[in-house]
Amino acid sequence: MSSEFSRRDFLRYSGATGAAAIIASTLAACSGGPASTGSVGAGSNKDLITAVIGYGNDQSWDPTQTASAFAMAGINHIYEGLLDTDPITREPYAALATALPTDPNATAWTFTLREGAKWHDGKPVTADDVVFTFERILDPEANVLVGNFFRSWLREVKKVDDRTVELTFKYAFPDAAPRLTIAKIMPKHVFGQQGAWDQAKGGKAVGSGPYKLVQHNPKSNTAFEAFADYNGPRPATVQKMNWLTIVDAAARVAKISGGSAEAQIADNIPYANVDQLKQQGLTVEGGAGMNHMFLMFNTATKPFDDVRVRQALHYAIDKQKMIDVALKGHGTASSSFLNEGHPDHKRASVVYDYDPDKAKALLKEAGADNLTVNLMAVNVSWLADCLPTIAASWEAIGVKTTLEPQDTAALFTKMDQFQDYQVVAAASNPNQFGMDADLILRYNFVEGGLWMKYAHFDGSKDAKALFKLMDEATQEPDKAAKTTKVQKYLDVIAEQAVLYPVVHTELMTAWDPKKISGVRAQAYPGINVLQAKRT
Repeated sequence: MSSEFSRRDFLRYSGATGAAAIIASTLAACSGGPASTGSVGAGSNKDLITAVIGYGNDQSWDPTQTASAFAMAGINHIYEGLLDTDPITREPYAALATALPTDPNATAWTFTLREGAKWHDGKPVTADDVVFTFERILDPEANVLVGNFFRSWLREVKKVDDRTVELTFKYAFPDAAPRLTIAKIMPKHVFGQQGAWDQAKGGKAVGSGPYKLVQHNPKSNTAFEAFADYNGPRPATVQKMNWLTIVDAAARVAKISGGSAEAQIADNIPYANVDQLKQQGLTVEGGAGMNHMFLMFNTATKPFDDVRVRQALHYAIDKQKMIDVALKGHGTASSSFLNEGHPDHKRASVVYDYDPDKAKALLKEAGADNLTVNLMAVNVSWLADCLPTIAASWEAIGVKTTLEPQDTAALFTKMDQFQDYQVVAAASNPNQFGMDADLILRYNFVEGGLWMKYAHFDGSKDAKALFKLMDEATQEPDKAAKTTKVQKYLDVIAEQAVLYPVVHTELMTAWDPKKISGVRAQAYPGINVLQAKRT
């Protein structure tokens, strides 16, 4: 796969923006026609979990390439890493490997694979599969999405024997343990075949995890069955799962509402429906994390090349009104790129508290006090609800504003073609991949990365200075010193406001406690039911 293809795919299949991008060719994981949408006696079958996912299932299922909320959640039930992390605490645990590394500061880690681990087609998992997977991740030609999270610190992965591998680092990198959950090990005998990566993108999945994918119907549902030969730490708790993809909020809520509810759990619950579902006896809980709406500016188009203009448009937004009206209180105004609950968070050197007078002064100083802005945006429901507040805020300081919400695939097709634009509003949540600051920031801010190309910031003097600061922080082994360096470059990102959050939001999950237990709401899109049980 060429690097150009990978760059185009980076966002097109990104469920972090919460909308479905159409894949030209899809591959059903098993033949036999369309699957049932899972209606079984209003959810009475205790061998089945029916879930409603508020994101499309028709995006990439290639674990090395996808950022799709639906696909990533499914992949966590199908595949394993050498290590995986708990979906809530994000603490690492041994998955395909037999143990965690004993020395987090070592520059080489050796892992032994779990004895008897098998792929879903019955073949054994071997060290060759691990090497095959990491060679793809580290390959600069393939330039896969998750490579951004490994290439800076991981030198190579080599086979010691059939059940042993050694990872060699470029320098000590203590955050490597939770990072390894991103590298889902894939079978070489399946995905080493010509054309197999395109098949993976379209829905072919052969893992070693507790569930195997048995039906994949884009725009409808994806079905799973327990893998009888799984011998790892988190076995399947039911025999079957059926996950319905319902992007429309009203239809999603209906599937989990009332006595005839078909599903036991649903994610991406609209804030306006929280009280209604609680009154029906459902548990509705939120997870606060990195989920955010951001503004991205085209720095190649005047006057957005002027930092004062970018800052002014942030200062102008009445974020508290947005939180109260659009988010029903389930949000926090950004005081850093990182959310306030993150361990590395501190208020940035520039915080965009609501200050319309300062916004007007900055625009006047920049000679842009007669500005007209076209704001393109993804049509994610909660984000679309925020757009009127942005428009009203900008109009209040004399900025004529046109809103242009649209399907995510359509918007980023324009980005892929590098069509001219002014400002984009979109949603993102790097917590899908992990929690450490280095990972979160490298999702967007990486030299040669697609986001930086979209913003036309890559290659600039300011960008090069930023990437240098980021590399220094990544290579710092001391935790306290690393945090200081991270916060230094977070200040730069805040000051530049090229791609910067407006608000961080809470993601809501609802479930019926009479029908399912062991569920925990996560702070990123999707669900994880590896420890849930039907009741």
